[in-house]
Amino acid sequence: QVQLVESGGGLVQPGGSLRLSCAASGFTLDYYAIGWFRQAPGKEREGVSCISSSDGSTYYADSVKGRFTISRDNAKNTVYLQMNSLKPEDTAVYYCAADSSCTYYSGSYSYLFGSWGQGTQVTVSS
Repeated sequence: QVQLVESGGGLVQPGGSLRLSCAASGFTLDYYAIGWFRQAPGKEREGVSCISSSDGSTYYADSVKGRFTISRDNAKNTVYLQMNSLKPEDTAVYYCAADSSCTYYSGSYSYLFGSWGQGTQVTVSS
């Protein structure tokens, strides 16, 4: 069964850090671009970051650039999202998903990504 599982979410104070993990089962992450997405209540899903399979290129939404870092550990079949300097507006359910490239992670075609996980809640609040 092809599946992605997110973990690492939680409650953190503004300015704090979290590291999210996206672990794959049933397939090898090496061959896929992996995107991180988030959705806050009442808002549309937003592409947060993506890492390509070909050369490890990384992409970030302007809202997280300089604060979030995406990385992959192919030996562990896992992609990470290190989130620093968290803000209340980062509060959302975070999802990871796979595609052949990062081309569509940031736009309205993000639905083309597949194998969506169940999500992990990130809450930034004092």
